[in-house]
Amino acid sequence: MSLIYWDTMLFAYLLEGHPDYKSRVINIAHRMQERGDTLCTSVFTVGETLAGPSRTKHWDQVSKVRAFFRSPELRLLDFKLSTADIFAEIRGRGGISSGDAIHLACAAEARVDLFLTNDKQLSKKIVPGIQFIASLDSNIL
Repeated sequence: MSLIYWDTMLFAYLLEGHPDYKSRVINIAHRMQERGDTLCTSVFTVGETLAGPSRTKHWDQVSKVRAFFRSPELRLLDFKLSTADIFAEIRGRGGISSGDAIHLACAAEARVDLFLTNDKQLSKKIVPGIQFIASLDSNIL
């Protein structure tokens, strides 16, 4: 059983029905369930996922997104003062945006086994506290 962090885009692909990536994300979710893995992400992901439907005033979609992230099968990670220290270290190295550094810091503090993203540049990074960072197209699961 592994603790697996999903970057925002995986949730966006799933919730928005992305034609190229939704089925891949669903397959990964099923594989994780078979293995008994725990899915996690940060509360920052919730905000990022809510931004689109909030901007377009699609309140029914906002409600669906909020309900989705309340699932007991999903572990939401907070950004705390201790996370800020990890964020500062990651951001201080350069080459990583603030948003990505927030995700990585939350994942590192939780000591995730796998950070899954669709950002190929991010998948090349090494972050203490995260065992593996992989892109969506890898065969890691």
